[in-house]
Amino acid sequence: MESIQNVYKAELSDKDFGTLSNIITRETGIKMPIAKKVMLQARLKRRLTALKLFSFAEYTKFVLSPEGFSTELIHMIDAVSTNKTDFFREPVHFELLREVVLPRFLEHSSGQLFRVWSAGCSSGEEPYNIAMVIDDFLKGRSQIDYYVRASDISTAILRMAINAVYTEQRVLPVPKYMLHKYFMRSKDSNKKLFKVVPEIRNKVQFSRINFMDDTFKVPERFDVIFCRNVLIYFDRPTQKMVVSKLLRHLKPGGYLFIGHSESLIDMNLPLTGVRPTVFRKNKEE
Repeated sequence: MESIQNVYKAELSDKDFGTLSNIITRETGIKMPIAKKVMLQARLKRRLTALKLFSFAEYTKFVLSPEGFSTELIHMIDAVSTNKTDFFREPVHFELLREVVLPRFLEHSSGQLFRVWSAGCSSGEEPYNIAMVIDDFLKGRSQIDYYVRASDISTAILRMAINAVYTEQRVLPVPKYMLHKYFMRSKDSNKKLFKVVPEIRNKVQFSRINFMDDTFKVPERFDVIFCRNVLIYFDRPTQKMVVSKLLRHLKPGGYLFIGHSESLIDMNLPLTGVRPTVFRKNKEE
């Protein structure tokens, strides 16, 4: 009990915050201004408890050690990652996918595999949402097949995504006919939980990817990349670097979707605007 109280009272000094925030920014690209010190302190207290440490000075020393850096970094990233998402978030993007992107692909690429990457997939709503929209659009058409790659930096959130179980509140934005078609309701009526059906789960492949890596372990090129509400956590140079690397995996003529609070203005990228926050990659010369 005393050790828990000690952790509860632990405070993160400006010096230790500076050290930890520099590591986080260097390894993940996530901006960590001093205004986030209270947030970082609150989220890392669970790590102090797990490691049986009583102060942030001890924790910082541990993270800086070879053993600590190799074992703790992934937990620290999980602790600071922000994972806010919803089904049908920014619904105009899913309308464009259904009404423009998929019909165009079907017209020009019959028989090919339609590939989508949900980059920064959080707890899985976005990639499953994409798969449901594609599946609903196809409605028995056999000309094409599809799959969705989903990635995130947080291993903890990826475990939740793979589990594919959501509360009743989380599935409220899903149209009723899609809820009946693509979710299984828990047999325990008191739990009010919904699990994505196997047919959709099997279309989504999850992997951990850090946008700060020199190269992404992604062998294929995609027809569409969703990278929404991820760039806001990076500074401007890092944003351009991340998008440039994503574009290596986007086919010429492919679509890039970003969040409505994000902008690629003055980045000089090989993209042409289609709608606000929606771009097509220019054809290669």
